[in-house]
Amino acid sequence: MTRIGGDVVVETLRALGADTVFGLPGQHALGLFEALRRADDVRVISGRVENNLAFAADGFARARLAENPDGPVPVTPLIVSTGPGALLTLASLQESRAASVPVLGISSQVPVAGLGGGRHGYLHELPDQQASFRDVVKSVHVVRRASQIPTALREAWTSAATAPYGPVWVEIPQDVLLGPAGIPPITSVSAIPPVLEPLPELVTAAAELLGAAANPVILAGGGALRSGASAELTALAEALRAPVISTFGGKGVFGWDHELSGQSWMEDWHTTEFLASADVLLVLGSGLGELSSNYREFAPRGRVIQVEADLGKLESNYPGLGIHADVRLTLQALLEWVPMRASDGRAEKAVSSLLSAVESRLSGQDLAVERKLIDDIRAALPEGTQTFWDMTIAAYWAWSAWNPEGAPIHTAQGAGGLGYGLPGALGGAAAGRPTLAVSGDGGAMYGLAELATAVQHGLDVTWLIVDDGGYGVLREYLTDAFGQTTATELARPDFVALASSFGVPARLSSLDTVGADLAEALRTPGPSVVVLPALLKLFAPTHLEKA
Repeated sequence: MTRIGGDVVVETLRALGADTVFGLPGQHALGLFEALRRADDVRVISGRVENNLAFAADGFARARLAENPDGPVPVTPLIVSTGPGALLTLASLQESRAASVPVLGISSQVPVAGLGGGRHGYLHELPDQQASFRDVVKSVHVVRRASQIPTALREAWTSAATAPYGPVWVEIPQDVLLGPAGIPPITSVSAIPPVLEPLPELVTAAAELLGAAANPVILAGGGALRSGASAELTALAEALRAPVISTFGGKGVFGWDHELSGQSWMEDWHTTEFLASADVLLVLGSGLGELSSNYREFAPRGRVIQVEADLGKLESNYPGLGIHADVRLTLQALLEWVPMRASDGRAEKAVSSLLSAVESRLSGQDLAVERKLIDDIRAALPEGTQTFWDMTIAAYWAWSAWNPEGAPIHTAQGAGGLGYGLPGALGGAAAGRPTLAVSGDGGAMYGLAELATAVQHGLDVTWLIVDDGGYGVLREYLTDAFGQTTATELARPDFVALASSFGVPARLSSLDTVGADLAEALRTPGPSVVVLPALLKLFAPTHLEKA
């Protein structure tokens, strides 16, 4: 059998550690898919639309990170074709970039002769396809000869797996993929991401500030979660007797019910004030962006120490002692210097008061339906279920209220695009765990085609569709701002009948039965759909609380 350039790609991916590839064929990518057909030790998960497939690759990587934070970085290959297929992945890759998820995008290209901005008339040709991806992914790599493939893929893999993790992009022309390999079989490629260690002088300065602090507080972001720093974070918090607040992206890195856990009510003014009142605030793996700063209302009154692997985020929003480093390595270094404090009960009392204030605020609003729904969903999940949430009102609640212990939460709030729930959960299911997807009826329409993918691959995903007849979040935003809405009310299908037409078991639920219906669906192997007609509300925004 004659080896071709596509075989070199697959051989290199196997050598780097890939066992699963998410791929959708196209005319210029035939060489890649022929090589995947020949490979008996690489699984191919196909899809119906490229943006959904990219979300699935993202979900696969997140699920593996959650399952094994101490293991190799789960760089996940995504293979698509040129032009329209490639461009459809952009919104999904933006989410992966914002959430620091290691996806390795591989696109075919027009033949080598058509590269360079000419107008050669090839199908799917773009003057400069790379330019579309440069500001979305971490790095772009272009191959022009088969002998360049192993090195290009190794460099891309290393980029994706270097903190902060993120998506990367590789382009390989059609004739290179179909042409003779020209090099021996590849078996020994390896990628070793550089270690981002903190500068010792900065560790010493941070340790001195924390050691002298009377009221230290820790804000744990997505970078802390991605670095697998749970044990180190717990040890430092207990040594300092420092309360820990988790951002939405950091949920799960610190024990939800730990006596020092202020949980993650980041959009509640009590939490914002709690963070602002710290005399030293240690920010771990968060850029203190729009959501984590409560829409820029956060105003720290003490010193800020920010540990961040993304250099561009360091002190980008708030000044402080910036440490450009991996969170886990920095915590390990700090633990050698900070003093061990005996508990005097003050930190625990402060956390208890914070959570009581949040509870009082919520109890003062008519939100019993929304709170019970989150509790019912959580109670229905077997231990180890991975959850994937679209941009919907239920997800906005879950950002703050969800207990992630035993049920990790993955959301699209990094970039905030619609359509993540089902395809992300399909990727999570492909990683080997049962998954729950939660969407609104608006977001559900983005990914309906992937029910066929779930059936085709026998993926164990339960999809909860909360049907409120429109874009619920935008309905609330427009109503609050202008007193009326435009383009938020939607015609939609009979989701139960539509799911059944794919051969997927589906049921119409209610607010009274949704917990039992989800539990039953989760016990059913393979895909299931539960449709819940419900009109949910967001809790009151910050400015009302301040007033």
